[in-house]
Amino acid sequence: MARKIWDISQPLRPSLPVWPGDTAFTQARTWQMEDGSPVNVSALTLSTHSGAHADAPLHYSQEAPDIASVGLDPYLGECLVVDAREVGALIEVGDLPHINSADRVLFRTFKSFPHEEWDEQTTAIAPETIEWLAVQGVKLIGIDGPSIDPQSSKTMDAHKAVLKHDIRVLEGLVLDDVEEGRYELIALPLLIVSGDASPVRAILRELPDA
Repeated sequence: MARKIWDISQPLRPSLPVWPGDTAFTQARTWQMEDGSPVNVSALTLSTHSGAHADAPLHYSQEAPDIASVGLDPYLGECLVVDAREVGALIEVGDLPHINSADRVLFRTFKSFPHEEWDEQTTAIAPETIEWLAVQGVKLIGIDGPSIDPQSSKTMDAHKAVLKHDIRVLEGLVLDDVEEGRYELIALPLLIVSGDASPVRAILRELPDA
């Protein structure tokens, strides 16, 4: 029997909400069949942080690897989805369930994902929580919000913590239809040389023994 799949990506489209001041998503048809071309071809303009995306260490350190240089292993494998909708502004260590051999942890913070407008009041992750997750062996952290840091942060403490421990980051996931529990994560970044991030087509798949 085929295992159930949950698509946890955002649809990329012109109305996609983006970080204030960042590049809006646009798509322009460069070759069109209605104009006599044998094929349709489009040109895209978008931020590397559009929709569901993987941050590269280069995003928060000039000397760190770009997204084309990071290994793919953290983006593939079993993960734990944690319901953090009621925790407040920061996910603290005390908000976490017992982590039992979870290499990847995804946090749901939105009651309903804001597909049509930018939400400035989002839940972030305390740097102490990232330090604790690193001790547990976590190698990827994901969140449905636009950043693991508060949107007003200038010090990027959570990002500095993941850089210190070489933890990968996914942001902008859509977890509305996903119950807390364990799944298989597949969320591969594109091979963008010098990329500070990459959009991903992120999915969760039911585990074989579910």
